[in-house]
Amino acid sequence: MYNILKDFLDPNQIAVAGILVAFVLTFAGLAFPFPFLPVDHGREFAINGALSKGKTRGTGFTFVIVFVACSLLFMPIDREYIIYCILILAVMLSGYLDDAAKTPWNEYKKGLIDLAISVMAIWTFINYNPDLLAIHIGTFTLDIPVPVYYILGIILIWVSINVTNCNDGVDGLCASLCCVVISSFTIIYAKELGSYVIPDFIFVSVLLAYLYFNSSPSSLLMGDAGSRALGFYIAIIAMKTGHPFSYILLALVLIIDGGTGLVKVALKRFLKISIFVNTRTPLHDHARKNKGWSDTQVVFRYIIFQIICALTAYIIAL
Repeated sequence: MYNILKDFLDPNQIAVAGILVAFVLTFAGLAFPFPFLPVDHGREFAINGALSKGKTRGTGFTFVIVFVACSLLFMPIDREYIIYCILILAVMLSGYLDDAAKTPWNEYKKGLIDLAISVMAIWTFINYNPDLLAIHIGTFTLDIPVPVYYILGIILIWVSINVTNCNDGVDGLCASLCCVVISSFTIIYAKELGSYVIPDFIFVSVLLAYLYFNSSPSSLLMGDAGSRALGFYIAIIAMKTGHPFSYILLALVLIIDGGTGLVKVALKRFLKISIFVNTRTPLHDHARKNKGWSDTQVVFRYIIFQIICALTAYIIAL
């Protein structure tokens, strides 16, 4: 479709058209959600988890499909991007099946699925981007051996999927933070990302449509279908910038909020080491239960913190 549209519109017009179409399709798909989407049964151990009971869950199924479809239609595509789209759909479907399951999937099962998808994604990236396997700090460049980049890339993708997933527990929080994160990568590294700027804005567009329904008090939840796909995509664009370590600052709030719980559980389960004993995880639950923050305060304060991190990353990038 892009090749047809470019005969009538310039690339910027095509991109804006894709952004608008993605927003409208997502809004319509969420206003009249698919009947097969699961219903939340309330999260037993989450703060205010009972308030989610009865809400349509797994709507990430809708906005991820719209994102993939619109990005393929409204941007110049290549084989590499098509592979990433297939993997995004795989991540989304694994999350959706977990959302729809009567009994939540075992953590090890989900972890292995994430690992397999991460391996395929990093293999694709290295195959198509041999010139990006380096660390750039100012005028200094350090080439990273392929085996080392392979390991670091798998870790980045796996971590990004899971910390973003853990962050999804407060109305409007995950989608809002991901809008900031994706926009920050796009603004700071527009030149490096090239045509990937278009799907970046398309993803932000579908998230804005989702936030119309997910702002507190929400009527719809993205579920693992949405949060896991978002984490995967953020990791991909972090690598496509050629500055993968920028992920640390540009997604710092996601890392701290979701990663604290992952580290806490991993140390307790595998090494019998207890840390953060008096701290609830994810940290947004600690902020609400122990610090008395409202859902709105959590969302806005987290966004403010992440914007400050993005501004710091921008200064460093300059």
